[in-house]
Amino acid sequence: MKAFLISLGTVTIAEMGDRTQLLTMMLAARFRKPWPILAGILTATILNHAAAGVVGSLFGAFLTPVVLNGVVGASMIAMALWMLKPDQMDSLPADPGHTGIFTVTFVTFFFAEIGDKTQIATVALAAAYPNLAVVIAGTTLGMMLANTPVVFFGNAFASRLPVKALNYGAAILFAIIGIMFVASAVGHQGTPPVLVR
Repeated sequence: MKAFLISLGTVTIAEMGDRTQLLTMMLAARFRKPWPILAGILTATILNHAAAGVVGSLFGAFLTPVVLNGVVGASMIAMALWMLKPDQMDSLPADPGHTGIFTVTFVTFFFAEIGDKTQIATVALAAAYPNLAVVIAGTTLGMMLANTPVVFFGNAFASRLPVKALNYGAAILFAIIGIMFVASAVGHQGTPPVLVR
């Protein structure tokens, strides 16, 4: 349960003001059809985070617990620094034409998520915690919690978010988690500091 909650919280916070959330806002404003947009986001997130989770799980299996804690800790500290740099979207997605809003949303969201903060966080969380399905469920739900209000309320929702404060808060949270993992590695403890393996 703790792995699920940590995955959920980490991705929900990391997604605030992220490029994929900005993409969601643009899709909602352009197409004004929430259900196919949400379906596209959900499908893209499940596939993207499942792939990231598998990579993280395989990566974690080859490392000793001490090295793994150090790598996850360093990743979380890097995420903290990354949160301080606001994301931007350069252009609107193409007109859906005959392919449909679901397809456009799925493709653009899937590719926007590659190398994104939330994908990197999923890799690190899957490396740290043994239950891959729980991590993926938590990160996927976190993505949906952050993006669903944007789909329905668009700019009105986004303009009320204190994005800068959320980014600073997320940076502090990631830094604390990262320091806990690094401290565990330096102290030569074999278990993750947040959840016992």
